[in-house]
Amino acid sequence: MDAFLACPDHSPAAGRSLTPARGAPASSPALISAVQDLYEFICSGPLVERIGYTRERIAESIDRWLWCGSQVSRLFRIDELRLTDAEKSRIYHFYIPVFLWCEDQVADHRSKYNDGDEIPPLVIGVSAPQGSGKTTLVFALDYLFRVSGRNSATLSIDDFYLTAAEQGKLRETHAGNALLEFRGNAGSHDLQFSIDTLESLIKLTKEGTKMKLPRYDKSAFGGRGDRADPSTWPEVEGPTEVVLFEGWMLGFKPLPNEVVTAVDPQLEVINKNLEAYYDAWDRFIESWIVIKIKEPNCVFQWRLQAEVAMRADGKAGMSDEEVMDFVSRYLPAYHAYLPTLYKEGPNGAKKDHLLVIDIDEERTPISGS
Repeated sequence: MDAFLACPDHSPAAGRSLTPARGAPASSPALISAVQDLYEFICSGPLVERIGYTRERIAESIDRWLWCGSQVSRLFRIDELRLTDAEKSRIYHFYIPVFLWCEDQVADHRSKYNDGDEIPPLVIGVSAPQGSGKTTLVFALDYLFRVSGRNSATLSIDDFYLTAAEQGKLRETHAGNALLEFRGNAGSHDLQFSIDTLESLIKLTKEGTKMKLPRYDKSAFGGRGDRADPSTWPEVEGPTEVVLFEGWMLGFKPLPNEVVTAVDPQLEVINKNLEAYYDAWDRFIESWIVIKIKEPNCVFQWRLQAEVAMRADGKAGMSDEEVMDFVSRYLPAYHAYLPTLYKEGPNGAKKDHLLVIDIDEERTPISGS
C-alpha cells in the first residue's frame, strides 16, 4: 500500500485537498475542503479510541484515511468533495475505523506464523441485528480488503439455511412453534454444511486452490427461500487472508431454560438447538465485531423503513402487518440473548480481538454506554 504515506511531524499536510471521485454525482453540502478539517473530524469519531488510535497515530496515517475515503466514496458512487454530514460520518466514523481495526487484526494474526508457513485466513465474525447495516458494512470492508491487495471472502449465516424441503420437515416437526415456521432461528441451519464449508475455507492457503461459496436464494418458493443453485455460487481462490462472516445471531449462547422461557416458551427448543452452534460457527472466529443496539424494537422500525422505501419505488414490499409478523419471529431471541452477548461477548472472544460498536436509531456509531 504505497499510497499510505506518513506525516512525520504528526500533523496533516496543510491545505491538501481530497481528490474528487470520477463520475460521481454531486450531492448536497458539507464540503470537505482540506485535510486539516477532515483530520479534526476523524479525531472526533466515537470509535477512534476503541480501535487504538490517538490523534498522533491518525496524523501519521492520514494518507491512509484519505485513500480509504476515496475508495469507499467510489464504491458507493458519491462525491467525496461534497459529502453530506451523514455520508461523512458513515465513511470516516464507521467504515474506515472498522476497516483499520480489521487490518490490525489481520496483521496480528499473520505475525504468529513464520515465513514460508501456510497461513490460514483470519475469520472475523460480524454479529449485528437485522437492518442495522451489517451487510453494507461487510460489503465495504470486503471491497477495502480487495483494493488493498488482500484476498478476502464473505459468508453469511443465511448461506447455511436448510433447503426448502428440509425447512418443510422442520416446520412439520415443530408444528405450532411460530419461531420455527420459517427460516431464521437456531435449528433452521444446516450445521454440518457450515462446518464443511468453513473448514474448507480456512484450508484455502495455496495459490491455485479454489472453492465455491454457498449462497441462499430468499426469493425462492414465494419468499420461503431455498439454497441457490451451486452453479450460481461465487468462487474464491487461495491464498485467502481474511473471511468476513456475518449474521444476526452470531455469538448467541444457550442460557438457563427458565431465562428463555420467561421471554417466550417457544424459545425452549431454540435454546436447545443453540447448544450445537458454537462448534459449527463461533469456534472458527478469532476476531469479533459486535454491533450493539439500544432496543430490539429498532429492528421493526428499520425493516418497516426498508419496505416503505421499496413500495415507494414501485417494488413489491411487505405490508406493515406482514413486517410485524416477520420481525416478531426474531424478537424473542433478541430479547433473550442480546443482553448476555453485550455483557459477556461471544463465547471464546478475547478482549483485544473484540470490537463493540454502539449505534443509535439512525444506525450511526455513538460513544459506548
